[in-house]
Amino acid sequence: MTNKAVCIHGHFYQPPREDPLTGQIPHEPGAEPFTNWNERILAHCYRPNASLGNFERISFDLGPTLAKWMNDQHPNILEKIVAQDQRNMDRYGVGNALAQPYHHTILPLATREDKETQVRWGITDFKSRFGHAPLGMWLPETAVDIETLEVLAENGVQFTILAPWQAVDEAIDVTRPYFVPLPGNKWITVFFYTQDLSTQISFDPSVTSNADLFTKNFLLPKYGLNHTGQDVPELFTIASDGELYGHHQSFRDKFLQRLTTKALKEQGIDLTFPALWLKEHPAEDTMAIRSNTSWSCSHGVLRWKEECGCTPNGGWKKPFRTALNKIAAAVDEEYLKVLRGYPGNPWELRNAYGLVLSGVMKEEKLIESILRVPLSQSEFERIQILLAAQYERQRVFTSCGWFFDDFGRIEPQNNVAYAAQSVWLTYVATGVDLAEQAMEWLRPVKSWRTDVRADEVFKKHLLQAKTAAHNLSKWTSAQSLRDSSNNAT
Repeated sequence: MTNKAVCIHGHFYQPPREDPLTGQIPHEPGAEPFTNWNERILAHCYRPNASLGNFERISFDLGPTLAKWMNDQHPNILEKIVAQDQRNMDRYGVGNALAQPYHHTILPLATREDKETQVRWGITDFKSRFGHAPLGMWLPETAVDIETLEVLAENGVQFTILAPWQAVDEAIDVTRPYFVPLPGNKWITVFFYTQDLSTQISFDPSVTSNADLFTKNFLLPKYGLNHTGQDVPELFTIASDGELYGHHQSFRDKFLQRLTTKALKEQGIDLTFPALWLKEHPAEDTMAIRSNTSWSCSHGVLRWKEECGCTPNGGWKKPFRTALNKIAAAVDEEYLKVLRGYPGNPWELRNAYGLVLSGVMKEEKLIESILRVPLSQSEFERIQILLAAQYERQRVFTSCGWFFDDFGRIEPQNNVAYAAQSVWLTYVATGVDLAEQAMEWLRPVKSWRTDVRADEVFKKHLLQAKTAAHNLSKWTSAQSLRDSSNNAT
């Protein structure tokens, strides 16, 4: 090993696109000639990078919603990706894959309970696919606060990657990892990526047109600048959207292959990944982080809660965030009313539900193991539906719903559909109808381009859910239980 090292991190993610009623992704015209964007991006990025072995040589995280879709539709490609992480496990005892919170939620804007659920589900999904616990976790949009880091550390996550401006000290040395102190004498390690190199790779196609020139002209000259006259190990971390390599920029999968197999070696630069680097170069100094910051909004996390300069005409975002927060709280209240009648912890049941989502445990076994009492068939079905409502209620906060400038896009409307499904399932399980209140909260939210309103999207999905419910036999007992309760009152 030399004292010159680089880590290329790729953040690979797609939001949930499935219709909550069918579980299938509807036809997406913009993705033609493919049926949907997942298929198109897979053809441009995931298949070629997996075939070239690039996932073995970089640090990467693979979003659970994307991995689930890939497992269902293209399991052979997912198997190739997992196998490439496993080869590093076999070789070094640590893997190069990082976990990711399940639904790409902006965690600083989430409740403590939601942070816990998203992290726990993400870890469970990772274990089920990669066969080992993750040492690192990529935070959606690198959005961070102290409570988020606490939750990571409490769940066994040892490190994450942040942007350099998320450190309190502007003169941070990005070639070194740091300890971030947490309450209760705890800590977590943070790698801060290199801003200029990451930005150039992400947004300047001329920089990635030739891997050899990139290494010689952009990367190599950076070594020694922070430690003039000292022979010390230096690691430059380059972080980018993984779909850059072949989808956002054509042929960059080939650039990545050349970079990681030939170009770096010829300039005497070692290729590594965070877990491997920490084995020989653990953090020594501490660094405080700036809470409520991210890598993709210069205003902190405003992009996902209200209008900011990143997305003008975003006045719909604040009422949208407020409405979905209220809907989530109302759904939680009904969930807790039912589950508090049992000795087990309702939040632990929700957190452990990731085992069901990942196919690790049968639902009935999980419910009875957490609640610790025998259940009748109708009780089991009621709780089953409430957990399904909680799943939809988690999908409501997928970050893509706020990322762009207009509510008229499919991403925020998908979030509304998930909210409607959660409200409907809550009604099926409890007889409590939250729909009118939810639509009132959503009414101020509308597209500035098309005037489509969030309450109209909600109502449309709700009507579809009511129609589809007649064909879902698994709800029969709970439906009867609800009807009996309504008749009794």
